Amino acid sequence: MRYAAIGDSFTEGVGDEPAGAGPRGWADLVAAGLAVHHGEPIEYVNLAVRGRLLTPVVTDQLDTALALDPPPTLITLNGGGNDLLRPGVDIGRLAVITERAVLRCALSGVRLVLISGADPSHGLPLGRVVHERAAAFTAAVADLAARYDVTFVDVFNDVEIRRPGYWSADRLHLAEAGHRRVADLVLAALGAADATGSVGPADFDRPPGAQLRYYREHVLPWVGRRLRGRSSGDGRAAKYPTWISVAPGTEPHAVV
Repeated sequence: MRYAAIGDSFTEGVGDEPAGAGPRGWADLVAAGLAVHHGEPIEYVNLAVRGRLLTPVVTDQLDTALALDPPPTLITLNGGGNDLLRPGVDIGRLAVITERAVLRCALSGVRLVLISGADPSHGLPLGRVVHERAAAFTAAVADLAARYDVTFVDVFNDVEIRRPGYWSADRLHLAEAGHRRVADLVLAALGAADATGSVGPADFDRPPGAQLRYYREHVLPWVGRRLRGRSSGDGRAAKYPTWISVAPGTEPHAVV
């Protein structure tokens, strides 16, 4: 099996960052789980980069994935989360872009798995707006998956993962427990439920002053990047741009 993951920070693994290492995340855990399930090493590429909009994901990243030698046998696609945070987002356009990716993978003979992002809206400013947009996009992707008989993992409507303990301090990215929850959902959808190993969320308690600190440390820097036309992924490259081997009982490990 050769597994390629494409997407943004959700797939890069931001929020699940073991001490002294770069982001791990659910896609790395899926690669490790697939190796356990198959009982032999698999090849793995992760082309996701934080901050990427959907168009670069399904053009640049997908182009790179399909051009790999040898080509992937499995691709997971999640994208659109950053688009949904922008004013004036067109949900129909995002669905059309996703459909093109579905068709390209079908023509290339590569199995595609579509994955919706988790719902972060409970802790975000303007959370209701984010929720409504993400719900509409998730429904559109679910419809695409049904029409083209593509596996769809609906993380957005997973009620369990909405609990605060699954999320990192910025309330936008999943913490380790959240990424493990997503990995379990993906592995189950791939018929590899025997390789899951999730942990529950950590105890969660917001101390006094947490809301003010949250705005100062996370919201204001995000707004500043938007005003400057910058992205958290500017200057960053994919963590695994070429095939690496993942043996049973091991995990990919990105060192900073």
